[in-house]
Amino acid sequence: MKPDLAAGCGLALIAVVVMGTGAFPGPQPLGDLPDAGGCHLARFKSLSPQELQAFKRAKDTFEESLSSKAWTCRPRLFPRTWDLQQLQVWERLVALEAELALTLKVLGTMADASQGDILDQPLHMLRHIHSELQACVSAQPEAGSRPRGRLHHWLHRLHEAPKKESLSCLETSVMFNLFRLLTRDLKCVASGDLCV
Repeated sequence: MKPDLAAGCGLALIAVVVMGTGAFPGPQPLGDLPDAGGCHLARFKSLSPQELQAFKRAKDTFEESLSSKAWTCRPRLFPRTWDLQQLQVWERLVALEAELALTLKVLGTMADASQGDILDQPLHMLRHIHSELQACVSAQPEAGSRPRGRLHHWLHRLHEAPKKESLSCLETSVMFNLFRLLTRDLKCVASGDLCV
């Protein structure tokens, strides 16, 4: 995936995990992905309740601030039909990496603007997950392949979102997609071939 696409896809994956000690479990080889030498995503098959609570706190804070604003957004950036199971295993990595990159970009902007403290831990965790994803993507034999079909459509949608959507709509899309990203998309990618 082109670096500018990943950078341009910085949507919102808010409230990152790592509560308490901030420590991460030891690396466990993914195994389900071919040639995934430096790929350690198995640890993200499920996040702890404490980690998810950090994300929930950030999302709740965002929703409280949202209730006081009047806004209208077009159809959701992440529709219900967005399902990584529809992609090949290597395509799921690429799609999630782009989804996470956009999330980080949007959340980073939100942290700079007003919600820095509550987003610190979520952003730290999301950046860690993103770096692991990048290592997995680059380890795939198909890493240089040109995206096609559904994957191409999804990547284009994420890439164009910052140009077409208002900041408030991007923030809303990212925040409301956060738990799906963490509990469904990330779990699916971490499960490799077992995600069916």
